[in-house]
Amino acid sequence: MKAFFEGIQWLFENFFFIPQNYLRKLELENWFAANIINWAFLFICMAAMIYWIKQLQLHKANNEEYQDTTAHSFFK
Repeated sequence: MKAFFEGIQWLFENFFFIPQNYLRKLELENWFAANIINWAFLFICMAAMIYWIKQLQLHKANNEEYQDTTAHSFFK
């Protein structure tokens, strides 16, 4: 049973963690390059939020927004 868990340990340390080890070494040289994945997610989220806000403004301009607080029975 011990060999099974040591095999899992070997697999993760020598195969699955190769990208993380590369990013860890890269961080010592260039912080921005090491965090490129985080920057990409940040820009994707910013673009999605801008799109969402524009859509909300369009619905509000067309008076399609439904703001009745009694839409649910527990709000009465």
